[in-house]
Amino acid sequence: MSLDSRARDVFAAAVEAVQPDIVVRRSIEHKEDSMIINGHKFPLKQNLHLVGFGKAVLGMAAEAERIIGDHLVRGVISVPHGIQQTLRQHGKNHLLLKENSRISVIEGAKHNLPDVDAQRAAEGINQLASELTEKDLLLVLISGGGSALLPAPIPPISLQEKLEVTRKLAAAGATIQELNTVRRALSLLKGGGLTRSAHPAQVVALILSDVIGDPLDLIASGPTVRSEMLPEEVLSILEHYKLLDSVPASVKEVLGRLSHRQEEKKMDKEERVVNVVIGSNSVALKSAGRRARELGFRPVVLSPGVCGNVKAVSRLYGLLARFACSPEEPPSEIVAEMLKLGPEIGLKSWDLYRTMQALTEGCTEGWGATCLLAGGEPTVELTGKGLGGRNQELALRVGLELRGLELPPNGPIFLSGGTDGQDGPTEAAGAFTDAGLSDEARAQGLNIDDFLYNNDSFTFFTRLSAGQRLLLPGLTCTNVMDVHMLIIPHNSQEK
Repeated sequence: MSLDSRARDVFAAAVEAVQPDIVVRRSIEHKEDSMIINGHKFPLKQNLHLVGFGKAVLGMAAEAERIIGDHLVRGVISVPHGIQQTLRQHGKNHLLLKENSRISVIEGAKHNLPDVDAQRAAEGINQLASELTEKDLLLVLISGGGSALLPAPIPPISLQEKLEVTRKLAAAGATIQELNTVRRALSLLKGGGLTRSAHPAQVVALILSDVIGDPLDLIASGPTVRSEMLPEEVLSILEHYKLLDSVPASVKEVLGRLSHRQEEKKMDKEERVVNVVIGSNSVALKSAGRRARELGFRPVVLSPGVCGNVKAVSRLYGLLARFACSPEEPPSEIVAEMLKLGPEIGLKSWDLYRTMQALTEGCTEGWGATCLLAGGEPTVELTGKGLGGRNQELALRVGLELRGLELPPNGPIFLSGGTDGQDGPTEAAGAFTDAGLSDEARAQGLNIDDFLYNNDSFTFFTRLSAGQRLLLPGLTCTNVMDVHMLIIPHNSQEK
């Protein structure tokens, strides 16, 4: 099996590990009249209710209902527009609810934007939660995209007014933290609002994370994670961006009442909430590592938190490849540059030192190759209007960084793919590359710099060798950000 075939195999294992039905099956144990989750035992007496919101939630809910059976009383889930038809078309019937399901499905958030259908779903979820008693158990399923699928502005704020406030803040340059602070303050269900609504019921949330570091308060804006609502902080943000005078009267009214919601602090001891991350980039990388070992590679995980500009990220992967391929002691300037780049792209010095040590040991321990794994979500600076995504652009840039090294099977290959199967507005999840990319492109009359300037990486990889370097897994039904893979044969050297 060629290196690139094995790389695709490792990527497939990463995606398989975070399939919505698989992560739920791994997390819920139904034993006699109890449900066991993360070591917690919950009695089942036809008292279980289910709500969910997110792009992967339909498959999560279908599996949860299969496991729990008749103990499920009812449920409401908010899922993306058209998802049921899409799953049927792709033969993913195992991720659909059974015909006589007790769970109601509401599709909304067309184009990933909150809309009236998503608001109707949020209202249904809120109503279900608010009718629960202390004898009830609420299972909450959350995945990426959940924020847009759970819009519930505090009355009298309308959905349009709330969207307009956040749109103006974003246009003014507000940070994601500032946007989330304002969103939570104006929302009935975010920032722990769903837990408040379900009180005094026991709440258990199973979370498929699409955020670096898995911060519970940021995934879908934290509907089951209580956060402090400080009126002064929200007002300060609006004032800083000179928006305080232009916000609707309804928003001012809600902010005026915000201080009264501090009474929620008194509920801290009474709140019965268990939040469990059941799928994440780390889970995907762990599974990828196992598969890499089965294929004869030495797996090394760099980090699940790679971020920052793809230019800096590609430079680091190029340096790691040169470090590993140095026939003698790697030049000190390579190490110095990597340590300097680290903080720019979310990497700690310790992770880099540990990885460099592992790459060195791989050569002496008899492994045929090291499979360096990482994950995260780098960013692309848009300079053109081409068709592409961050994974394909990263692969293209790494290809340039690998120039001068040996070609596979003696030289390294690099793969970058989005676990959702869709990199930007394209049908590809990503691409793989090696040191021969530049010569291959030149021989086919393709100017890499032109494609990069126009952010046109998908067009480049489609034209190059009839698209053979594209990663095309199809619909994956999940999302835990990206997987990066650098496979380095231990007989590879710089030319």
